[in-house]
Amino acid sequence: MDAQQIDSVCTYCGVGCDIVGHIQENKIIKITASPDGYVSQGKLCIKGKYGFDFVTADNRVRAPRIKKSFLDKNPQIKTAIAGSLRDLDDTWYESDIDSATTAASMKLKEIQAAYGEKSFCAIGGARTSCESAYLFQKFTRHTMNSPHIDNCARVCHSPSLKGMRTTIGEGAATNPYNDIYLTEFMVVIGSNTTEAHPIVANRMVDASRKSNNLAVIDVREIKLMKFAKHKAIVPHEANLLILNMMAYVIIDEELYDREFIATRTKWFDEYKEKILNDPYANPDYFKEIKGYEHLSKLIPNIAREYAVKRSMIFWGLGITEHLDGSYAVMAITHLALITGNIGHHGAGLMPLRGQNNVQGACDMGCLPYYDPDYQEPKEVGLMTPQLVDAMLDGKIKAVLNMGEDITHIHPNLNKIDEAFGQLEFLMVQEVMMNDVAARADIVVGVKSAYEKTGVYVNAMRRLHLSQPLVHSDLPDDWEVIQMLDNKMGGTYDYKESSEVWDEVREVAHRRFSGASYMRLERHRKRGLQWPVYTEDTPVLHLLDFRTDDGLGEFHYHQYQPRGMVVELIEDALQGYHLTTGRTLAHYNNAAQTKASESLNKRYDEDILLVNENDAEDFPTEYVILKNEHGQTEPLRIRLTDKVQPKTLFVTFHHAKSRINAIFGDKRDELILTAAFKSIKVDVLPVA
Repeated sequence: MDAQQIDSVCTYCGVGCDIVGHIQENKIIKITASPDGYVSQGKLCIKGKYGFDFVTADNRVRAPRIKKSFLDKNPQIKTAIAGSLRDLDDTWYESDIDSATTAASMKLKEIQAAYGEKSFCAIGGARTSCESAYLFQKFTRHTMNSPHIDNCARVCHSPSLKGMRTTIGEGAATNPYNDIYLTEFMVVIGSNTTEAHPIVANRMVDASRKSNNLAVIDVREIKLMKFAKHKAIVPHEANLLILNMMAYVIIDEELYDREFIATRTKWFDEYKEKILNDPYANPDYFKEIKGYEHLSKLIPNIAREYAVKRSMIFWGLGITEHLDGSYAVMAITHLALITGNIGHHGAGLMPLRGQNNVQGACDMGCLPYYDPDYQEPKEVGLMTPQLVDAMLDGKIKAVLNMGEDITHIHPNLNKIDEAFGQLEFLMVQEVMMNDVAARADIVVGVKSAYEKTGVYVNAMRRLHLSQPLVHSDLPDDWEVIQMLDNKMGGTYDYKESSEVWDEVREVAHRRFSGASYMRLERHRKRGLQWPVYTEDTPVLHLLDFRTDDGLGEFHYHQYQPRGMVVELIEDALQGYHLTTGRTLAHYNNAAQTKASESLNKRYDEDILLVNENDAEDFPTEYVILKNEHGQTEPLRIRLTDKVQPKTLFVTFHHAKSRINAIFGDKRDELILTAAFKSIKVDVLPVA
């Protein structure tokens, strides 16, 4: 029998590729790119092609699990659901969804009665559909009456949202990916695009081969640099320094767009005065930074080309995961504002989002300071790092976690371990038994993206409607939330996901009012870019910015010398500066990709990259990285010329490595995103 072919959307990164599942006897045989799909353009990365084995993996959560120790501490709950319990192993009972949600609701009522409604928080929502993310925050805010809702944007692109909304009133990508073919110049900074967003990188490579129009700025040599006209390897934590320097050159040499500034922005004169009088903004400052003196000429060359051409800037976590991540994003936006490189095809701002629906989760209101559609909530809740502190203080007692491995991908793992150890209740909705699920009191297995219908919003605001590739009897996330709501006294009565989405279209009408299931089905391969009314909107800010008066704003922030830059200036570079990132074969916590042998065998452990000139400091095959916050497990080293002397690079995909144990509470000062991209470490050889 020929395989059935079903169109849907990839479950991995924020690119949101259109895929075709080849199905036989309710099993995925293979996945290919839709040959006429708008996003994938007939190509998929290896995760999209081969990363589907998790659907049938042994560690799928196929029935709700309730921890035996939890029921021993709560005998009244055990009595209420005793008839449904089946021994799984020494740790877990298996149960049914009705009993699991009954147990959860009983415990949640008890905790809120004892400690108040705000003792509950919810974390997650970016690895499931918009429908589930929307109901997740609605349940938290309205059923539980707690303002404490957050998602994984806290550890990735929250600074992009903050920086862009501050300056132009909207925190999303301004253009479609295909504008890469229309631009005259691209700057990629802090994004290892070929590894993290390979289908976007394909476009960059194609365009740069034809036009030689690419500049890449990073702390190490990445693959994309092979195709770059300008490649700038920069010191750690120097992003804001470099971006302000680019603006300085453009202003000092009068390469800015006077008409655009006059008609579409405000506060430029104050910005101009500050930057021209900032000694750190003058590229000559790099003449004092040992080993990087050449940047005093290279950065101005990149700035000039950006200013005089129709240009786009792309960035990733190499920008946002710093102390000044939000300010660096504002500096990126300033570059677009002073040159007019925004508001038309081939010119714009492109934050490359990570999770397959992190844009959608934020749009749905899974943030403590925004309701759906980025409206003001009735009460602002705590951000995830503040929630962890509140757990330690005894103020947060219960957590509902949906699709976010907080105990793996968030910083300061020793602190998180202690905080989660003090909870009275943790419920997790997950596809796999990952690290946070193993710690839970109740784990409810849910459908994956390949088993359900739902809307996903990719990194360029494009809505795709998934449809099931295979049938599953597991509940969708929103169905679990609905059961919880009903048992907490709520009245949710959605029969299918389309009813949840229709409510989203009313509540978040500024972006989604015209995006009915019918239209999304009709345009499944193309998708629709929000805002969607009678038509969708490929390019934002054509006439006005989304600020109150429609004008772009300048908010200058001076770079503050620190870390590696200070050490280089003082000629006292000592110890090692570590940065982290991804590899192509795995996705974030690797819970799903590890289930695919063809992916995991490519990269079955986190590897530490070391400059070959530093080899004498690494006499053993494995080392441990350690600092005041904690230490990693042993990491295999690999000598290379792709990282700079006295710097290190490591991935964070495997929870067993405990990479994030060495990152403390240093974070973006506005939005609390962790400073994952540079930290000082000691190296301990492992015999």
